[in-house]
Amino acid sequence: MRKPTLLVPLTLAALTLTACASATANPADPSSSQAAGSSSSAGAAACGTTVDEIAAAAKDEGKVNLIALPDTWANYKGILASFTSTYGIDAPVANPDASSADEVTAIQTLRGQPDMPDAVDVGPSFTQQMIDEGYADVYKPTVWDQIPDALKDPEGHWVAAYYGVMSIATNTTLVPDAPTTWADLKKPEYKGMVTLNGDPREAGAAFAAVMAASLANGGSFDDIMPGIEYFAGLKASGNLQTIDVNEANLLSGEVPIALDWTYNFPAVKQEMKDAGFDVQVTVPSDGVYGGFYAQSVVTESSHPCAARLWLEHIVGDDGALGYLEGGAIPARYATLLEEGKVSADLAKNLPDAATIAKISFPTQEQVDKAKQALADNWGPMVADK
Repeated sequence: MRKPTLLVPLTLAALTLTACASATANPADPSSSQAAGSSSSAGAAACGTTVDEIAAAAKDEGKVNLIALPDTWANYKGILASFTSTYGIDAPVANPDASSADEVTAIQTLRGQPDMPDAVDVGPSFTQQMIDEGYADVYKPTVWDQIPDALKDPEGHWVAAYYGVMSIATNTTLVPDAPTTWADLKKPEYKGMVTLNGDPREAGAAFAAVMAASLANGGSFDDIMPGIEYFAGLKASGNLQTIDVNEANLLSGEVPIALDWTYNFPAVKQEMKDAGFDVQVTVPSDGVYGGFYAQSVVTESSHPCAARLWLEHIVGDDGALGYLEGGAIPARYATLLEEGKVSADLAKNLPDAATIAKISFPTQEQVDKAKQALADNWGPMVADK
C-alpha cells in the first residue's frame, strides 16, 4: 500500500518537542467538546464543530467507505472494531490489500457513486497527486496542534496518523540464518526468497524499501538511484521476488523473507507460530528508513461527516493506542508519552528507542524526485528484466 508540502526532515526529538508543546484533547472520547478543524466543503458545516456533533451527524449517514486497510496492517482490525463499537457506524473496507495507486484509481472510477471511498490511507508519494487532482479535502482534526508539522499538510489536506520503520522479516523455520542487513540479502543462500511488498511505483511499502536500500548503499533522500541499482542486482542474482506480502502467503511459507513495515508482523506472529513457523523481525542497521501513511477525507464524499469522524478516531487516543498495539508509532506519540498513556506492554512491539531516534522524513520535493526516478528507471532496470 500506499502521500503541497512535507516539511524538512525532522528527527524524533524535534517531533517530541513539537507535540509536547501542544494542548491536549481526546477526540476519540465521544463527550469531547473541543472544536473540530476547518474543511473546504461547504456542506461540512452540517457535520458540526465538536466531536460529539460530528458523531451524531455521522450516525445519520450510517457508514464510512474505507479502502486498503488489511486487518493485520498496524492493527486495523482492532482500530476498526473500536470505531464501530464506539460510534455504531459501519466501516466496510474495500480491497483491503490495495496499493496507494489503487486507492487513487478507486476515487477516479467511482467518482460520484455512493461506494466511492470516503477516506484514504496513502503513502507520501501520493499525497501531492491527491491534492493536485482535487481529491483531498481540507480537514484539521481537533488534535491538530498535537500532530508534528512533518506529519501533516499545513493546509489540512492530510494528516499522517501513524508511521513505522522498514524491516526484514524472516521465517526462521524456513531460513535459519536470518539476514539482518541490506548487504546480507545479496547472499546466494537467499535465492528466490527476498520479497518486495509490491511495485515501488505504486505501493508505499515498496517505495520505502527502495529508499532504505538507497540509504544503505551510499544514496540519500535526494538520490534513490543506489536503491534502484541494489534491487536490479537482487533481481539479476535471482534473489528477488515481487508479490504483495499478505497474511495468506506469510502463513503458507510462500514469503520466506519479507521487506515490509515493522508494524505488519505483531498480528501475524502467533498465527505463523500456529502454522509451525517462527518469525524474526529486524530493522537493518545499514539503512534505517521510517515512513508514514497519510489520511485524507475525500472530496465529494457520500458520507462526509463519517469520514471526518474516522479521522478524529484514528488520530485520537483510541486510534493511537490501537496503532501502538499493532507496533505502529502514532503521530501523537510524544503527547501520549507525556500523558503516561504508553504502557510497557503497548511499547513492546515498537522498534527500540535508538532506532526510532534515527527516523527522519524526506521533503515533498525529495519524494517527488524519487518517484520520478522510479518511474523512469524501475521498469527497464528491474521490473522488465
